[in-house]
Amino acid sequence: MLTLAFDTATQVATSALLDDGEVLGERVSRAQVLLEDVDALLRQGGAHPRDLDAVVVGIGPGSFTGVRIGLAAARGLALSLDLPGAGVSTLAALAAGAPGAVPVIDARRREVFTLVDGSPIVLAPADVVVERGAVLVGDGALRYRALFEEKGAVVPDDADERHLPRARFHAALAGELGAVDAIEPLYLRVPDAERNVA
Repeated sequence: MLTLAFDTATQVATSALLDDGEVLGERVSRAQVLLEDVDALLRQGGAHPRDLDAVVVGIGPGSFTGVRIGLAAARGLALSLDLPGAGVSTLAALAAGAPGAVPVIDARRREVFTLVDGSPIVLAPADVVVERGAVLVGDGALRYRALFEEKGAVVPDDADERHLPRARFHAALAGELGAVDAIEPLYLRVPDAERNVA
């Protein structure tokens, strides 16, 4: 089964092409070049778009625009190629790439997205409860490194790839495939545009 997976919810977009779970190629770039990455992955894997069997997309939480880009791309590919798909939480994929670590995504507005008892939540960084020695990963952990390290947490070096929600983990976590247009984004709060109007 040839699966295309990608996530554009954070500042760094990740994408991967997998054949029955085996990674044929991966790319790390930005959401704006996602379709170029998809094309490059297919070429690298010696495949054509019509060879795809499924698409898996990161549903957030993260940047509202980034999440929308990923969902729009997944829906466009699914519609044009008649593909089933699945949505996977960006936090869950980040956690899968760093077993035992606490995933923390920068939510802007001086907030972060993280998991509390396995459920996604948005908090002020100071309100994130961490045990001494806990490992925190993600762009939120990097942005608030000083605060988290002051609390006794460990934040790996900036270049550590555990900070990326790798698309290979989205594919591994994908549940039952279904209609891509039924996949719902995971925002956790209203978009800035709606907040500013209210």
